[in-house]
This record gives sequence, C-alpha cells and structure tokens, in this order.
Amino acid sequence: MRRYSACIEWLFAEEGDSFADRIRRAHAGGLTAIEFWRWTDKDLDAIETALKETGLAVTSLVAEPMIALTDAANRQAWLAGLAESVAVAKRLGAPVLIAKAGDDLAGFSRDEQRVALTDTLKSGADILEGSGVRLGVEPLNIRIDHIGYFLDSTREGLDIVDDVGRPEIGIVYDIYHSAVMDERTEDVLDGRLDRVFHVHVADHPGRNEPGSGGIDLAHRLNWIFANGYDGAVGLEYRPTRAGADAVKAAIASLNG
Repeated sequence: MRRYSACIEWLFAEEGDSFADRIRRAHAGGLTAIEFWRWTDKDLDAIETALKETGLAVTSLVAEPMIALTDAANRQAWLAGLAESVAVAKRLGAPVLIAKAGDDLAGFSRDEQRVALTDTLKSGADILEGSGVRLGVEPLNIRIDHIGYFLDSTREGLDIVDDVGRPEIGIVYDIYHSAVMDERTEDVLDGRLDRVFHVHVADHPGRNEPGSGGIDLAHRLNWIFANGYDGAVGLEYRPTRAGADAVKAAIASLNG
C-alpha cells in the first residue's frame, strides 16, 4: 500500500496554529506520515510530543544550513550543519534528509560548481554512514519557482549521485519540478530508481493539489511504483481548499 506524507508547511496549516497541532490534524485526517522543511525554526520538543501522541512518522526534513553546495567555501559549514541535521533526523525517526544544491554561481563554471557539489556530498556521506539516515539532493525547476538554481535536471542529479558513488547519497524526485522542466518520468528514471530516496507531488499550473492541473501524476506514480520504488510520496503542494477531505481527494486522484 502506498504511503503518503503530508508536508505540513502547507497542509493542515491554519492561521495562528502551532506547528505541533498540524501533526495532530494530519493524524485526525487519516494520514500516517508527515514531513517538513527547516528544523532550526521549529519547537522540536513539541513536535516530538505530537509524534508520540499520534504515532505519525516523519519521512523527511531539510538538511541545514541551506547554503550553496556549489560553492566549495561553504563545505565545512554545511558539513557541520549536516551532522546536527542527522542528529535531529534520528531523534524524530526521519530516514531522509533533503539537500538543496544551491544557486548557479556567477564567476564559477558549471564544471567547477559540479565538482564542488560532488566533493561536498562525498564528505557528507562519511557523516551519514551508519546513521540510518540518507540524503537526497533535489533537482528543482528554474522556469517558475527557482530561477537561478544550479540543478534543474533529474539526469544530471543522478549523474552526480553516480559520481559520488555512495549508498548514503541519492535524489529526491519531485514530479512537479520535473514536469515543469518538460521531463518524462520514464525517460529520466529508467533503470535508476534505486537512487530515488523520496518523491514529491504537486500539479501544474499553480503547484496546487493533485487533480487541479494538467500533470499526469497518477500515470507517473504508477510507473514509479511498478518499477520498484517503495518509499513515501510527499504531498508538497499549495492547497486551494483546506481540510482533510481535500487531502483525501488529492490522494484519491493519485491512486487513480
């Protein structure tokens, strides 16, 4: 059975609420897992309490600090933050940390930046080794949401993972970002699904709930699962309708 994870940065969020209350609402709405972005701006004690109360799992969170891994000068600061992020992931039971590659930097060639990114990930793998936590680098679209970002290609992301050559390092595959970049899931992931640690979904246009736009999300997910993916699917979209029923309808459209 597929496992869906609500990104509670956007889902089950009500004005003036506490972040921990979003966990409780996700549980009341029938979800079994949640995810979120930064941990440094959250009350981890309250989150841990809500997770214990509800029994919900955490599928992923962001590895901090969110600084450019394309800049070798950031390496030591990022590695120090990664060690702290691993400790938080272990505390909350999250198996995946998500890394942003960073911007395409002026004054550096793409080759130089790719080497910096690859070398930093290799060093990060040493920190992750034996922890039970893996790191997924996320390609993002540069046409709408992340103009100027370095890593906009799923294929290049997977090639970088292959260059790193460590089981601790893979990618997060966001179907929305991939579709915006005109990628076909079957083309970019064929034979390489073992490098995908986590999947995100949203529809286009608008990055709203599945079923609201034109991406063939159900088809793409069916292909991913049929070809061996067994991880969680993160519902990382901007809802146009609040409440658990709207989330259930989104999940139903994905299962179609």
